[in-house]
Amino acid sequence: MKEKEWTIRALTDIWTGDAEGNPHRLIPTGLMGSLRWWYEVLVRGLGGEACDPTADGVRCPSKDVKEPHKPGHHCVVCELFGCTGWARKFRLMVVDEDGEVIQGQIQAGQTFILRFIPMRAIRDEEWCLLDLTLRLIADYGAIGGKTVLKPSDEHGRENAFHHKNFGLIQYVNGPSDWRCKKTVDDIKAYLKEERWRKNIPSQYKEDGRQYDYSWASLKNFWCVKERYLARQSSGYSTYNRVLGRNMGKNQAQNLWQDTEINRWLAGRQQESKKIFSFKHPTEEERTFGFVRPNLVDFEEMKRRLRTVWRNQGFNADAEFKTGEQILNELFQTGGEA
Repeated sequence: MKEKEWTIRALTDIWTGDAEGNPHRLIPTGLMGSLRWWYEVLVRGLGGEACDPTADGVRCPSKDVKEPHKPGHHCVVCELFGCTGWARKFRLMVVDEDGEVIQGQIQAGQTFILRFIPMRAIRDEEWCLLDLTLRLIADYGAIGGKTVLKPSDEHGRENAFHHKNFGLIQYVNGPSDWRCKKTVDDIKAYLKEERWRKNIPSQYKEDGRQYDYSWASLKNFWCVKERYLARQSSGYSTYNRVLGRNMGKNQAQNLWQDTEINRWLAGRQQESKKIFSFKHPTEEERTFGFVRPNLVDFEEMKRRLRTVWRNQGFNADAEFKTGEQILNELFQTGGEA
């Protein structure tokens, strides 16, 4: 039941924001939601099942099992993060290096500590998954309620091509007296235990539209480091080109033949994009995203990236990493910064 702390350094500002979108306060639930989302990505990538806590009919608890302690009541992610009828197993505090609670926005260059205080017993496999999640975010993803600022100048005009990144972090170290000793097979066995909810729907309907969240899995994840997709001018953007978006009035609407892929990668209204790109003044650039089985695969993404990075010597076979490769790297480093 002992608390565990992870020391993190912010490479960029971290956006959590309040109900009005004010970024100047730290809202721990904003970090919690992002942390849970990446935890779900990791669990699905390891062969486990995770609900979508935002969707009716998909979120836990199961409609068929009412008793919280009975098998099938909730998924393995809700076991740690909680759901209706099953409380979260920990309390999260975000403190500075002196142990004082951080109330303002976490700024670039700031070191902070994520303190996980158990409210009930947390299994070693769960601590390992938390550690893997934080290293996945630090090395390949981003954290917080927002990752980019819309291009604009100080007057709000969107033609200034200003791009500010949020949510890049560095994993400094994990708990001083703890290290994950579980193997990937140990974790997979834990995720397959019979007590977890099974056969969770991967699709749901809302407002007459069909949604599918199953793409959010490490199995479908890819990342390229030291590469960046940018908006160069009002008429050209390597980012939009990869997405397949129209980049100007005089340019073809469909840069790629399959518009269904383009629509999915760009995301519909109130739906996430599937490609993200970050640039930092001193740290490495990174571009990452997801594919969707039976729609767009890794080879298609490599093809699109080759098109925009061809003149920069991009070697897709060497630089393009899939979630499976990344998972192997995470288990090899095992908590080392």
